[in-house]
Amino acid sequence: MIRTVAIVLAALALCACSGFQTMLDPAGDQARDIDVVWKTMLVVCGVMYVLVLGFLAWALWRARGAGRLAPDPITGETPADPQLRRSLTGWTALIAAGLVVLTTVSFLVDRSLAEAGPGPLKIKVTGNQWWWLIEYEGDLPSENVLTANELHLPAGRPAVIELRANDVIHSFWVPNLSGKEDLIPGRINYIAVTPRRIGDFRGQCAEFCGLQHAKMAFDVRVDTQKDFEAWMRRQTTSAANPTDARAVTGKQVFNSKACVMCHRIQGTDAGGTTGPDLTHLKSRRHIAAGTLPNDRGSLQAWIADPQGIKPGTKMPRVPLSADELNAVVAYLETLK
Repeated sequence: MIRTVAIVLAALALCACSGFQTMLDPAGDQARDIDVVWKTMLVVCGVMYVLVLGFLAWALWRARGAGRLAPDPITGETPADPQLRRSLTGWTALIAAGLVVLTTVSFLVDRSLAEAGPGPLKIKVTGNQWWWLIEYEGDLPSENVLTANELHLPAGRPAVIELRANDVIHSFWVPNLSGKEDLIPGRINYIAVTPRRIGDFRGQCAEFCGLQHAKMAFDVRVDTQKDFEAWMRRQTTSAANPTDARAVTGKQVFNSKACVMCHRIQGTDAGGTTGPDLTHLKSRRHIAAGTLPNDRGSLQAWIADPQGIKPGTKMPRVPLSADELNAVVAYLETLK
């Protein structure tokens, strides 16, 4: 039984130290800097903890009489204890040294986190209840990219992310890449991210922002510079016209319903800005801000009853017949 418990605890510890959403597996410069602070605090505080236990044991040992100086038989006073005085002096010096180390490391890391590096990629992230609007600034207006709930970054290139909020306070956090930064209505904050490892990671709103706070996540993909540029080019293209009969019907249904009031599809009459941009919906891994996988069944369930999946979400239930629902999903699956 004890062995089984030990194996389970070891497995949980390994899972906590690695993965696509943990600060203990840094994959970016800022996350590595924060990891240095964490490890320094762990070492300094761990040493202090062990010493405190040692001094406690020593005090209990002295209290039982062993090693304790006997009081003066006439005055009843306990004579000065040079050993105790030296111990207290050393303990005070050790505490001061530990505080100096922690302060110095914290100061240096704080300065490092504020530096973005040369030629940063500029990205704007806006928090909404409960999804993320992500905008990339190109060299020309035609090269600007608008997407939702999925952040793409090139490895090795610093990025400066401008953070805004449309409704309440949110918090941008990708543990593997950097620290947290709040998105505050009426105020613009910034966070620097320099990813170093190619792969998929997960971001999360880290500030309670309402009923569906826990379902306000986003995917992060770190690519090579070449793959990132290819993704940017694809994102600037308009949605392709469907050729399948059902998908064509779905486009007509989409444009005739309330969908166009909230969603934008580049190259079509849909120009809403209340909800996520759907131009390249099927290129994303998840829908509903990380709530569901981006597959046909999830799309059908989400469109049919968004409140049943994410109660309180701003997306209303649009009345659709079974044929209309299947047609709209068929159309959305062409948006790649």
